[in-house]
Amino acid sequence: MDYTPFVHLATSLGLGLLVGLQRERANSELAGIRTFPLITLTGTLCGLFAEHLHTAWIVVAGLLAVSLLVVAANIVRGESLEEDDAGVGQTTEIAILLMFLVGAFLPIGPTAVAVTTGAGVAILLSLKRTLHYVSGSMTREDVRAIMQLAAIAFIILPLLPDANYGPYDVLNPREIWTMVVLIVGLSVTAYFIYKWAGKSVGTIAGGILGGLISSTATTVTYAKRTSGAEGAGRLAALVIFIASTISFVRVLIEVSVVIPGRIGVIGPPIAAMILFMALLCLGLYLFNNEKDDEELPDPDNPAQLKAALIFGALYAVIIFAVAVAKDYFGQEGLYVVSVISGLTDVDAITLSLSNTIKDGGLTAERGWSLILIAALSNMIFKAGMAVVLGSRSLAKYIIGATVLTLVAGALVLWLWPESWAIGSLTEVTGAGTGSGTPESE
Repeated sequence: MDYTPFVHLATSLGLGLLVGLQRERANSELAGIRTFPLITLTGTLCGLFAEHLHTAWIVVAGLLAVSLLVVAANIVRGESLEEDDAGVGQTTEIAILLMFLVGAFLPIGPTAVAVTTGAGVAILLSLKRTLHYVSGSMTREDVRAIMQLAAIAFIILPLLPDANYGPYDVLNPREIWTMVVLIVGLSVTAYFIYKWAGKSVGTIAGGILGGLISSTATTVTYAKRTSGAEGAGRLAALVIFIASTISFVRVLIEVSVVIPGRIGVIGPPIAAMILFMALLCLGLYLFNNEKDDEELPDPDNPAQLKAALIFGALYAVIIFAVAVAKDYFGQEGLYVVSVISGLTDVDAITLSLSNTIKDGGLTAERGWSLILIAALSNMIFKAGMAVVLGSRSLAKYIIGATVLTLVAGALVLWLWPESWAIGSLTEVTGAGTGSGTPESE
């Protein structure tokens, strides 16, 4: 005997009880803990009949019948409501129709899809207050950021061709825009974390979040604050250096997304730099005697289309420059590209080199050194901005911390042994690269 229909009926009953329990707790007058299981069971029976008779019209007829019952119930219920009653909504009605379809889908489709949908409906219904609170606390700029991210990820990206163009066949519009989506998505996530929590957790955490959004913007903001206020130099230096440290963490996140199989080779030396910079931050914190009563201003919307286009163009230029440098100057030319591109944006060169490693055009051992050089070049650029825009006190601390970081970076580049790579055996065998063999040196 085939017990599959009984499993479907039991699953349907459980999902109906789950949603019905939530509606019962919400004091829904239309359907509760008894009605929803009946609705899902009705849907499952319609699905079983449809599967047995090889016709979908039974499900359509069942959905129409349930819809008519909902309309009739609302008509009766509407007559008993006061004219000024504002409590009439459509949430339960939509949930009824959706749960009928979930029940009908169980016998004819993947069970996991139906279970996930039913559980998702229950969770979504239970989050009413939370969602209303989040929506009510959003500013117009917050909503714009979400909509712009949606446009960047779900409208523009699918429309772009997935083909290589240019003299070196390295300019792939969809791949370039995928990197844009990655960077914008990371920045928007940090943006909302700061908007909802940053102002209540103090300057240090604000520096961390500022580093995730934009360490360059954080540097400019705090450097300007110290101009004409010599006593704020050490605290500003601490926050700026925290943001710079987090920018190295951001590099690791980007590498782990693009080439997760190479993080064992690229991660350890970058992590060593993060540890060293964290110790410098700790030293600045322990010897800091200034009040921690500042907070970052509201960050700019990181999902602006103009900024996304600029980053996409910069990434395209850098990935093309990498191809040209390899063609004309060999591997050594990549060091010049890393230094120059790192001055303006470490994200673009990190993603470009990561994709080159992914395609097999660069070994991970050389790739991490190029990424680190770009990150150190970016630190020099930010230190220069801090010196120009900030006070003498800030310049003293920033120059000192930056010089120590550059020395540490040089030592890592010079002395880091390849045997310390996690999973170095995989690297030798060429697993995870496009060609399976490293490029000729």
